[in-house]
Amino acid sequence: MAPAVTSLTEASNGHETEVASIKRVAGSAAFSSVPSEYTYTKNPNEQGDANDPEHSIPTIDFALLTSGSPDQRVKVIEELGRACEEWGFFQVTNHGVPESLMKSMIDACHRFFDLPEEEKKEFQTKKLLDPIRCGTSANVAIEKFRLWRDFLKVIAHPEFNSLYKPAGYSEVSLEFSKKTREVATEILKGISESLGLEADYIAKAMNWDRGLQILAANYYPACPQPDKAIGLPPHTDHGLVTLLIQNEMGGLEVKHKDQWVLVNAAPGAFIVNIGDQMQILTNDKYKSIWHRAVVNNKATRISIAVPHGPSLDTPALPIPELLKREGQAPKYVGMTYEKFMELQAGPAAYVKPCLDYLRI
Repeated sequence: MAPAVTSLTEASNGHETEVASIKRVAGSAAFSSVPSEYTYTKNPNEQGDANDPEHSIPTIDFALLTSGSPDQRVKVIEELGRACEEWGFFQVTNHGVPESLMKSMIDACHRFFDLPEEEKKEFQTKKLLDPIRCGTSANVAIEKFRLWRDFLKVIAHPEFNSLYKPAGYSEVSLEFSKKTREVATEILKGISESLGLEADYIAKAMNWDRGLQILAANYYPACPQPDKAIGLPPHTDHGLVTLLIQNEMGGLEVKHKDQWVLVNAAPGAFIVNIGDQMQILTNDKYKSIWHRAVVNNKATRISIAVPHGPSLDTPALPIPELLKREGQAPKYVGMTYEKFMELQAGPAAYVKPCLDYLRI
């Protein structure tokens, strides 16, 4: 079998060298420790604690948000606003997306990662907004260490794209992307109302009908020394809201009150977090929270994050009505969503948080 490589290449003495996928690295018979290029040093004081009930992410009952009584809806919108303001992360239950569909989506992505490396090569690309792309790590040309993950990213909206292999992926991903977008749309309405705005205010301001939706699957194989590697380092998401599901292996940690908290979601729940564009819109009232993906030495973890953002040509700006009500000056200048995504994917993001480039 040919070496497992991705389209992301590493510059070496003026030449580009192929980088092995983490699936190939972890599957090596001689593999018993983390190679030096994957070594990541964590802060020993930043340890997650999933057992402290004080640090459990809030739960939003989607059924009460969409079909509850008026009093119930008012209450859940207040809870949603509080979750956005105090956590930036919450889990959504009773959302109506069949658990079987969520499992089928994870299984379909797992089958993709299990394809022979030669078959996956046609989807490898360096272009950020190509409809379909897969690879490993993040940007091996500029990063100081490689990530313990492979990825598949497929744009599902405003135009649906899909893979013709593995068998069944296209049908499952179409249904999953539609259902997920319906949930995200209702959450966005609830967030608008939690800010004292009309339900469709943010959707209209951000051209949600043309907004970007990405199905981003991550593959984290078991790691013999999980304390020496990282799946995804601390980061924030670039969009408005992100919905996430995962297989039975957890690994998502959220920074809350200067502590890293391991997120334990209820079976069948979506984990939801707000992104950078929402923080700009709310002028820092709702913050895009730092989070990371840790690895384990037991089994492969697969997660599917579904970021939803504005249309690519839309800049986010602090909402005038909120500024007037709070008596605040805007804290951010505008930048189109496309340019912001490019900023986050480039070397500038290694210097300082992307939101800091837009701060006034």
